[in-house]
Amino acid sequence: MITAIVLIQTAADRLAEAAQEIADLDGVDEVYSCAGDVDLIAMLRVSRHEDLAEIVPGRINKVEGVLDTDTHIAFRSYSRRDTEAAFSIGLEEELPRSFD
Repeated sequence: MITAIVLIQTAADRLAEAAQEIADLDGVDEVYSCAGDVDLIAMLRVSRHEDLAEIVPGRINKVEGVLDTDTHIAFRSYSRRDTEAAFSIGLEEELPRSFD
């Protein structure tokens, strides 16, 4: 699975509509409106790089109100949820005690 983070600038009067249109696209997992240098952040999860080439310039950039995009492809995920899941595998059952 390929994860891409797309930073999106929008026209102020189209922000909510653009966010919803982008969220409805296949391959777009989540869209966040945010404060700061960008208006929206879209999380894309696709199986092939070619899918990114279709979604970002072919669909997101064509949504009315989208002014600019900046795409970042993720190499690896580091999250507390992933780390906890990895270390908790098989630890649900009680381990035998060692006797000295």
